[in-house]
Amino acid sequence: MYRGSRANFLALFGLIVSAKAQNVCSLNAEGKPPITWQTCTSSGCTTNNAQLVIDANWRWTHSVSSATNCYTGNTWDASLCPNNAACATNCCLDGSGGYQSTYGVSTSGSAATLNFVTHGPYATNIGSRLYLMGANNQYEMFNLVGKEFTFDVDASTLGCGLNGALYFVSMDADGGMAKYPTNKAGAQYGTGYCDTQCAMDLKWINGQANVEGWVPSSNDKNSGVGGRGSCCNEIDIFEANKISNAYTLHPCDTTAQHMCSGTNCSGTYAANRYGGDCDPDGCDLNPYRNGATDFYGPGMIVDTNKPVTVVTQFLTDASGKLNDVVRYYVQNGMLIATPKATNIPGFTGNSMNEQYCPLELSTFGETNYFGQHGGFAKIQSGMEAGMVLVLSLWDDHYANMLWLDSTYPVGSTAPGSARGSCSTSSGVPSDVESQMPNAKVVYSNIKFGAINSTFTYTSVYGGGSTGSTSTKLSTSSTSTKASSTSTTLTTLTTSKISTTTSSSSSSSSSTVASSTTSATGPTQTHWGQCGGLTWTGPTACASPWTCQKQNDWYYQCL
Repeated sequence: MYRGSRANFLALFGLIVSAKAQNVCSLNAEGKPPITWQTCTSSGCTTNNAQLVIDANWRWTHSVSSATNCYTGNTWDASLCPNNAACATNCCLDGSGGYQSTYGVSTSGSAATLNFVTHGPYATNIGSRLYLMGANNQYEMFNLVGKEFTFDVDASTLGCGLNGALYFVSMDADGGMAKYPTNKAGAQYGTGYCDTQCAMDLKWINGQANVEGWVPSSNDKNSGVGGRGSCCNEIDIFEANKISNAYTLHPCDTTAQHMCSGTNCSGTYAANRYGGDCDPDGCDLNPYRNGATDFYGPGMIVDTNKPVTVVTQFLTDASGKLNDVVRYYVQNGMLIATPKATNIPGFTGNSMNEQYCPLELSTFGETNYFGQHGGFAKIQSGMEAGMVLVLSLWDDHYANMLWLDSTYPVGSTAPGSARGSCSTSSGVPSDVESQMPNAKVVYSNIKFGAINSTFTYTSVYGGGSTGSTSTKLSTSSTSTKASSTSTTLTTLTTSKISTTTSSSSSSSSSTVASSTTSATGPTQTHWGQCGGLTWTGPTACASPWTCQKQNDWYYQCL
């Protein structure tokens, strides 16, 4: 997918502070919006106070010695920016001038609201891309291996052609300041962006401008494409509007941020989409694309007319190897699993594991660039180095977002081409911007921590109530467990969850099957797999461990 970076700012007036590189000026105050988020363990959650920062591409860039624009519309000033290095010396990034008035971004407690079209005092802003700040003027870094990430989202006003995207990328914590000394702005000013599209629309890369080879866009008055791109690993947790949603893993051979040029770039605006060292398509899981056309949308099982909690778990095997990414939703207190894929021969699961990715890509007629660029191993490598959280809202000047919410390629009837119910004529940015200027996305209650620590629920879709006390997906020491002869598996078809039990001793559909050492046969060691659909190995755990469900496909001795 491609994410545009678009805002156009006219000259302002004030005082200037400059340096001899990719500089920072102070004509405008910065004023980052505050936000809270939580880290969680099995014992509970701790609240963190943080801030959001807007990406450097949205910022006003002007002369270090005056208020003369270095970039106006989608064109660079030729006198200030004759080449990349000179432009970095002559120009600077400035403060926001007010996040809500300039970019349409506001926060309240744990909630961040991103408005789509904002008519500011000096320009019209379209969409936004923000990063979560951590300590010491750096981005917060997340290692997702063996953890889960949860947030609430309200996408009820996001129609066809819009994308409220929450995702992670392997940016440098300081925005590239240490690696590229000419970058004097850093994370404080939103520098250092990268993704597996090898973003070529960035105005600044590695402490220099991207003016050489710059071609203004023919259909976006605020954007263009330069001769260089910025590449790195990308994990799309949630790309969505009210019609469709998907999560996607994108690896690169070099997982950390790195610059490409010319034919060495991959992605949307590269000369060869697959010519670089990253996988621009990724391994994706879109329930609609996988056959569940009545699962996600207005009035559906996951009702996008209302806010929903999105839970993503990054599971590992006994050795700590990442091998499965699982998605749940919680709405009105009800736990809803991802539907099982119904149109991928040989795969009957409902999560993204090492079996799913090659089968999905081959079924949908796509080359397995995911595997060619390292697959789960490279994804894990990027996670372990730390990744930056991105909150964004955008429209698509390349493919009108049809790859997310319509039929793409247009006119195709091949498996996987139907991705959502939107018309193939929808999503044209000029239409979207004029017809849905008041659209917005609200992200809130961001939580990160141990598996099953970031969410609760009181019922399971298709499985009835779990009682008056909120129940987590996995059991704690006080939870009711099913006996080893009464395995409770909660599975979801395209229409509902069905609960299968072999004994009446199971207390509810949310309980987790447990095998103890009293069972016959071989036992599994601590952390080992002990159950799941298609599992044929040991189902009993060595004392004192018990077999606890992580998802339908994976039970673990814990």
